[in-house]
Parts: sequence; C-alpha cells; structure tokens
Amino acid sequence: MSNIGNLMKQAQQMQAKMAMLQNELGDREVEASAGGGMVKVKVNGKQELLSVSINKECVDPEDVATLEELVFTAVNQAMKQSQDMVSQAMSKVTGGLNIPGLF
Repeated sequence: MSNIGNLMKQAQQMQAKMAMLQNELGDREVEASAGGGMVKVKVNGKQELLSVSINKECVDPEDVATLEELVFTAVNQAMKQSQDMVSQAMSKVTGGLNIPGLF
C-alpha cells in the first residue's frame, strides 16, 4: 500500500507542476516571420495569436494572394514553434512520459 501512496503523491506533485507550467507558458512568446521579415507574428505558449505585423512595403492591392501566403506561413511557423516549446517544457515535468490528452 505504501507504493500506491507514493505513486499518488508523485502524481499530485506532477499535476501541480504541470498546472504551474501551463500558467507560465501563457507568458512565454515565440515570434516567426515570413518574406524576409515582411510579416511577423507572435504566439504564446497557449497557442494564442498575440500580434501580426505587416510591413507596408508588402501590401499590394494587386497581389493580395502573396500577402495572404506570407501571413499563413508566419502563423504556421509560430504555432509550430509554440507547440515545440510546450512539448519540451512538458517533457521536463513529466520526465519524458507521453501522457495522452495532455497536450
């Protein structure tokens, strides 16, 4: 029975650490850009889009498709960086265990 008690205690400690980390990840930001920095986006560790910055030089009313592609690319890169950041941080807390449904 002592082993089960220790296991439960460890699980509670891990859960508390994960809750703290999730709050902390909301404050962490990543930035990605496309088009040589013409479009920049920031995303936090909760995969929330925080900002989009578009250089006025890449705004061409005759070529909206290029601007759309730059925004699309920058957002996807930032989201991937944010997901990688979360995965790395969580694996430190979980000791590398892959817990389904966690993130």
